[in-house]
Amino acid sequence: MKFLNKSPKAYHDLDFLNSPIARDIRILTEYKEPLERFKIHKIYNTVVIFGSARTLPRATALKNLSSVRKNIKKSSKLTAVLKRKLKSAETDLLMSRYYEDTVELARMMTEWAMKLGKPNKFVVCSGGGPGIMEAANKGAKKAKGLSIGLNISLPFEQYPNPYITKELNFEFHYFFMRKFWFAYLAKALVIMPGGFGTLDELMEILTLLQTKKLRKKITVVVYGKEFWDKIIDMNKMAELNVISPEDLKLFRFVDTPKEAFDYLTKNLHKNYVV
Repeated sequence: MKFLNKSPKAYHDLDFLNSPIARDIRILTEYKEPLERFKIHKIYNTVVIFGSARTLPRATALKNLSSVRKNIKKSSKLTAVLKRKLKSAETDLLMSRYYEDTVELARMMTEWAMKLGKPNKFVVCSGGGPGIMEAANKGAKKAKGLSIGLNISLPFEQYPNPYITKELNFEFHYFFMRKFWFAYLAKALVIMPGGFGTLDELMEILTLLQTKKLRKKITVVVYGKEFWDKIIDMNKMAELNVISPEDLKLFRFVDTPKEAFDYLTKNLHKNYVV
């Protein structure tokens, strides 16, 4: 008697698992798989650092600016294109300060956490990509500590930076599952200068705190008052009654790694170090 070949089990059928009908299964895996990895590595508390994927290290920004200036010298005239490139390179150099500050802050926070005598306490966590995210993981690695990268599949910009702890490098498809893991383990949040994504993460966390959907204590610092005052006027929002004056206490502006470090560690000690 002839028999048909066995059909693959549903959980081995990649066509099924990648189909629209199995979306809920894929979502569940982006909850369960990170949960298991965090449990294995005993990670229950993070310091999350958000910021632009486009911010360059100072050395790279200086090199790019030097290259543009050389091209200008070779050119017979300063064209509109060269003017734009010069302005962009000068801006990148100015913004590179925040990359270097992030490295220093992540290093300081990691060294402090490691001295607490508790394994994997307050691990630095970033979005896993380049720019400020890279700087955060780089700082933690300089301190010889662990760091997490919660990456997301995007058509541009996003690739895992080389400083993430290998076992803590994650790749997400769903933004909302990635956001869940940012918020779920976070005990502190650092918002460096950034674009749409950084604003999105800041406002989501502030909204969750404002509405008390996050019942735990999260210390939020917004880094670079000069930058953020140009982007959004929080005081004006309170003045116009679209937020409460009390909501301005949900975060604090800081301008140096030491100022951020002192404020973060003071609050983490008070709320979580026992």
